[in-house]
Amino acid sequence: MERKHLYINGEFQKTEKYYALFSPYDEKQIAQIAYANEQDVDNAIHSAEKAFRTMKKMTANERASILEKLVEKLKKHSEKCAEIIALEAAKPITTARVEVERTIMTYKFAAQEARRIHGETIPLDAAPGGERRLAYTVREPLGVVAAITPFNFPMNLVAHKLGPAIAAGNAIILKPASQTPLTAYFIAELFEQSGLPMGALNVVTGPGRLIGRKLTESEGVEMITFTGSPEVGKAIRSRSGLKKVTLELGSNSALIIDKGVDYHPLLNRIVQGSFAYSGQVCISLQRVYVHEEVYEDFVKSLVKQTKNIKLGNPLDESTEVSALISSADVERALNWIEEARESGATVACGGSRYGNIFTPTILLHVDPKSKVSCEEVFAPIVLVNKVESVNEAIRNVNDSRYGLQAGIYTENIKTALEACDKLEVGGVMVNDIPTFRVDHMPYGGVKESGTGREGVRYALEDMTELKLVVMSKDN
Repeated sequence: MERKHLYINGEFQKTEKYYALFSPYDEKQIAQIAYANEQDVDNAIHSAEKAFRTMKKMTANERASILEKLVEKLKKHSEKCAEIIALEAAKPITTARVEVERTIMTYKFAAQEARRIHGETIPLDAAPGGERRLAYTVREPLGVVAAITPFNFPMNLVAHKLGPAIAAGNAIILKPASQTPLTAYFIAELFEQSGLPMGALNVVTGPGRLIGRKLTESEGVEMITFTGSPEVGKAIRSRSGLKKVTLELGSNSALIIDKGVDYHPLLNRIVQGSFAYSGQVCISLQRVYVHEEVYEDFVKSLVKQTKNIKLGNPLDESTEVSALISSADVERALNWIEEARESGATVACGGSRYGNIFTPTILLHVDPKSKVSCEEVFAPIVLVNKVESVNEAIRNVNDSRYGLQAGIYTENIKTALEACDKLEVGGVMVNDIPTFRVDHMPYGGVKESGTGREGVRYALEDMTELKLVVMSKDN
């Protein structure tokens, strides 16, 4: 049985305790993972603080070169990366390969941005008293960045934190999700082989509360970047004092389908957005509001398409949907469906389990107060409700504690622009599903979907400090 140790100061270090890591698909043990204690976390912080002094002195070219070397190593080991993701996260192997491709692109963007970090000149003579002065800004790295990442994209969401942090010249402590630490350890090995200084990346695994508390309260950590639940995000923010904090939190992303839209060519896209990786995607399509003129036929077509989804082993090339991350999540999904039923919803298809595999489920006539509507379901469940107008649909979309992304299909440009104005979300996808994302666009939400933006350049700005320099020409 493989035993993975903590990665601190460029070395794999043993600790007192280890926990068993099980495959979500067949629940077989696949590894033993280090369980960090307080001293281990302190050691990681001290290691990162020391390494930051080296990182800060590195040139932009040196940092970019490390990231470029990492890209080449990821390309060489791409299939191994995909297999690790499939094994520990139960992500279908074909979907895992897509994640690896996106990870490679994310680090490419990070390498490019490392060479583009710059400030600007300020015309001080535009104001009285500013004559004969030269002013410019520079961006400097913060110091130690603590990254806390979720299970659902164990390689690419890590890249969205590590890539810009290293590009900016910071040192990092990475706390990966307890279910998906293997990819984090593997990327640490590849970074070491790419020439990253010892201690610039530290990986600590184990108890989330202990590690999170130590990182958020430590004076040695300058920034926390977290992706996960709103409840944990709020706790992190309340404990972090004056640290910079970026939070990517929950969502119940919605799609509006207007009258007059030929949705048949879109069905594959909608099914993919609803059920890819068993709905365990931050911007998974969870709510669909369809104009009453096309509602009945849309539901029939969507159900037919959904029933063709292939379930099975994540390592099987033909599998499209595999296991949820845990049996507890399966039970939660079943309970939420039952609650929706009791409130008047009907199950058009799905709603059952095979081990930890949850069948793709379509719910109709869902009460907006049901958990499957107002909470983040994080399972292969989508609700489809009828609306009389786009304005009604917009009100339903906005009636949510979340606001990450939303989509609208319409043939009317005026309707599209009005929706862009009225939708209370961080991103509006016109004539596409809300699940669309590429890795250099600004990504983040409003309300309880978080604060700050990811997308390499936007994250990099948060991971640097702006310094102003003013020089008098008279002395």
